Amino acid sequence: MAVETIEQRSTSAARKHAPRYKVLLHNDDFNTMEHVVQSLVKTVASLTIPQAVSIMMEAHTNGIALVITCAQEHAEFYCEGLKLQGLTSTIEPEE
Repeated sequence: MAVETIEQRSTSAARKHAPRYKVLLHNDDFNTMEHVVQSLVKTVASLTIPQAVSIMMEAHTNGIALVITCAQEHAEFYCEGLKLQGLTSTIEPEE
């Protein structure tokens, strides 16, 4: 019976999803809109140009925009990639 309990615990633990993180783009007064769009597409390969334009415009209008929600390791990678392009980016846990 102890074996069944261990198997049940490992099965339920395996089903838990890793916490997800939001990658946020902050508006700045230094980069051109074209540079922001190009940087988004270059850094987050799954983004299309229309999606990148929409994200850029949201950040420009509201001061901040959601780029993508993903696992923490990917979020850190995307955030760092955006920073290397001269953009201001942060991550935060998804609620």
